[in-house]
Formats: sequence, C-alpha cells, structure tokens
Amino acid sequence: MPQPTVGLDHGLTDYGDRDFSRFLRRSFAQSMGYSRALLDKPVVGIAYTGSDFNNCHRHFPELLAAVKRGVLAAGALPLEFPTISLGEVFLTPTSLKYRNLMAIDTEEMIRAQPMDAIVLMGGCDKTVPAQLMGAVSAGRPAIALVAGPMMTGRHRGERLGACTDCRRFWARYRSGDVDAEEISEVEGELAVTAGTCAVMGTASTMACLVEALGMSLPGTAAIPAVHADRLRAAEATGAAAVKLIGSKRLPGQIVNEKSVENALRVLLALGGSTNAVIHLTAIAGRAGVKVSLEQLNKLSDSTPVLVNLKPVGNGYMEDFYAAGAMGALLRELRALLHLDVMTVTGETLGERLEGDAESYVDRSIIAPFGKPLEPAGGLVALFGNLAPNGAILKRSAADAKLFEHEGRAVVFSSLADLAARIDDPALDVEPADILVLQNAGPHSPACMPEAGYLPIPKKLAQRGVKDMVRISDARMSGTAFGTIVLHVTPDAASGGPLGLVKSGDRIRLSVKERSIALLVDDAELKQRAAASKSQYKIPERGYAKLFAEQITGADEGCDFKFLMPR
Repeated sequence: MPQPTVGLDHGLTDYGDRDFSRFLRRSFAQSMGYSRALLDKPVVGIAYTGSDFNNCHRHFPELLAAVKRGVLAAGALPLEFPTISLGEVFLTPTSLKYRNLMAIDTEEMIRAQPMDAIVLMGGCDKTVPAQLMGAVSAGRPAIALVAGPMMTGRHRGERLGACTDCRRFWARYRSGDVDAEEISEVEGELAVTAGTCAVMGTASTMACLVEALGMSLPGTAAIPAVHADRLRAAEATGAAAVKLIGSKRLPGQIVNEKSVENALRVLLALGGSTNAVIHLTAIAGRAGVKVSLEQLNKLSDSTPVLVNLKPVGNGYMEDFYAAGAMGALLRELRALLHLDVMTVTGETLGERLEGDAESYVDRSIIAPFGKPLEPAGGLVALFGNLAPNGAILKRSAADAKLFEHEGRAVVFSSLADLAARIDDPALDVEPADILVLQNAGPHSPACMPEAGYLPIPKKLAQRGVKDMVRISDARMSGTAFGTIVLHVTPDAASGGPLGLVKSGDRIRLSVKERSIALLVDDAELKQRAAASKSQYKIPERGYAKLFAEQITGADEGCDFKFLMPR
C-alpha cells in the first residue's frame, strides 16, 4: 500500500511519547531555518550521490539545485540525504562488490527517514541499479534522475569518448602503434566533462533501461550531463516526484514481468552492456520477477540491433540524444513491446509514445526496424558443460569469424597469474587459442571485476592480432569489445567446471548452437573435481564476510540471498 502523505510526521522517532517526538523533530527542523509553512508540507527525499571519488557525478550540486526548485514549485519540501556513491574506477577490488551495500544503504535510509516520495540521483555504473534495487524493496514512490553522458573530447582531429576509445588506444599502445608521449596526451583527452562514459557502456545502458522500465521521465536517459536540458529534466523530475505522493505508482508495481521484458528488448536493440543482464536480473528479482537466460535468447532471436553507437557502432551518446534517443528507439520497437505497462508519470508506455510520434529521427544513428544494423539482438546466452547455468557473449561487439570456433585453452588461474604471464615472451599461445581466466567470479576474492576483457598477449598484439576468443567468470566493461564469453556460471571459486579447465584442453564455441563446451570426457572431469580443493577462506569480519556468505551467482543477479523476496 502507498505510504500516507504525512511529511515530517512520517515515521516518528520512538521515545514512547508521539507528541513529544513530533515536537522534538520540528524543533530540530526549525534549526535549519525552515518556516512552519514548509514544515507542514509533504516531503520529497533526494538520494544524493555526489562524491569527490565519483567524477561522473561532478555536476550533481547543480542538478540537485534544479531538483529542489522543481519540488518547491510543485508544493513540497525537498530534503536531500547522502548515500554511498560508487565511482567505477576509484574502487577496489571492484564496484560490483559494493553495489549491494549501496542498495542496502538506499533502502534503509528511505525506510528510516520521513519522506513521501524519493528522487534517486545516480549515474555511474552501479549507482543506478543499486538505487532501483533499494527503492523496489523500500516500497515508497520513487523516480530516477540519471547523471547523463559526457561530451566527447578531441585528439589530433579525432573524436574521443571514454571508455571504448580508452581501450582502443591502450591496445594500440601495447602493440607499439602508439608511443608513450601520445598515450599521455590521450589520457587527458578521453574524459573531458562531467557525466558517465560517452558510449553505450554500462552507465548509458542502465540509463536507457530505467527509462524503458518506466522509472524515469520520458526523453531523459540520453541528455548529456552538461546540457541545459539536463537541468530542465532535473527540475521536471522534482515536480514529478511531488505528483507521485500518495499514488499507487510504487517501484515494485512499475517493475514487473512486462516492463522487464520491455527493458530486455531495449537492451538487445541497443547492443548494450553485458553488465545490464546482471543488474536487470537483480532489480527484477527484488520485485519477484525472474530473468532467465533462456528468455534472453528467445527475445534476442526476434529483436534486431538498431543503435549505431560505440562499442558496437560508430556514434556517441550525444549523437543518440540528437538522433531522437529512447523515444525514437521505443517507437521502432513498438510492435515488440508491452504498451499497457504503467510508467512513473501515470501514463502507459503506449500513451507516452503517442505523445512524440512525429519526432525527428537521425537514421544514421537509430536504424528503422525494417532495416536493422543486425537482424538479431546484441547479446546471446551460451550453455554447455563449461557453463551449466549459462554465460553471456556480446555478439554485436565480437568478430563473427570466431562465432564457430574450436581452440586450445591457455589458462590463467587468477588475475595475479594473468598479470604475471600475459606478456611473457615465453607464453605458449597462438592466435587460434582460447584464453581462459579462472577465479574472477562473484564467489572469488576478486568479486567479479571487469577483467573479462583479457588483453591480447603482447607478442600476438605486436603481430597484429586484434581479437581472440576469451572466456571467464568475470565481467567486462560495457565499453569493451571483442569475442568475449563472460559470467560463466557457476563460477570457478564456487566449484564450477570452469575451474577444472587445464591448458591444452580443447574448447568449442558455437554461437549458432548457443553452446560453450569443454571437450574433456565426464570421467576425467569427475577425477579433476575430486582432486580439487577450494583455495579460498571466508573473510573473518565486516562487509567482506557478508558478501562472501550471501552473494548469489550471475544468473541470480549477484544479489544477496537475504535481500531477495522469499
């Protein structure tokens, strides 16, 4: 049931005397300079994630001011509150480890503090899914405001955008095509404004999926972070939050089987980040909706890739915004979508799309449904004795020549082993081999980092090798590219068959058959399993202990078991 409209009177601190609790709270609130008239208004809480360790959110003070004026103009009292902020590249061992901690923080602060509706301000990769997970579980009206993408930089006449171009130039540096002086120049030209990565990486993918789910205002996913429209969107989001007060439009109702399927369709049409599969599974799981990889494959077969952005295509997020953005994409997918789903504004998706039916579309960026960039979705799930519960391949960013491939495994037992040997001139590796990384999944101490983008061994890169089949239980950045099999489940650290692979084994990849197979007979694998021993101990204390004891596999969204609905 929706929360009553009670403003600061909601959830009074318990001193055993309700009237005293109200008197004390209002007294302390007045110390912040609010008038009595404002203290009597409903409250919109603003989950604020500005941080000096999060460059993507550098513009949040300005956005916050815009949200507040939107709330005030609509007749409510805006009160910001801080939560954990996850700056992707500033966390160790990986941001995924702290996504669930941020989700707990968000959920509990929404529950504990007096607010009638919430604006979720996030943007950097894990912040948006963490906020939605927490909001679904907290069960109060909420609306998301994403950070928006960076604008592109320039290098010697070429447009650059984090972070696909980061990886492209780094690969060229490793191969010797770019010298130390130029890579130093590029370092200062890749990320030149506030906002999230300028390509269709995880942050932009999640922003688009939030809009597809109906949890943000239409047309707001792709607005560049530094564009004046982003401030106008923030003001409108504040006003929309006030309209949510007392409504039945709760996150757990908006996130449902139909809206999640719509989001999956959008993910596939975008050629979006593989990370989104994990995050959407976790968000949906909080609403009691299961996302299966079999379902992903079924949808992928009938959902074309329509968006021409890096790392799949050529454009950047600022181009997507100018091209018509999510409105244009959703209209192209209209025949595949559930149009009767409710959105946070109170409109159905169908009603929302009718409102901008004649809008401009740049067909160089957003292809028509009948003339897609690729006939099938950007992601595909693989199954087999190497991944009994599934794995993910971003085929739209891979080399089709490697889709049907058998090769010899070159195995790295850990991230440390990978770092120590990948550039060793004595490494026994050839271009047709398959690189395998073990013990980088959610149950390992590495906590599933974006390490699945294994670098091409230096001696092969110097010979001009651009891509190889790579397999791991890790993730990869949504900005990455290559023929990379990820999220192998169960992971090696939890006893999955990936941990049994040895260098020299043969592995067969078949995108056509949706399979990834270790060509070792069952009897040999049973002997290896019997001889293997877990090398990891549960940490003794703190969040690391909680994470190790409660984390689920990638197929369940890497959420904590105790946070999922029973």
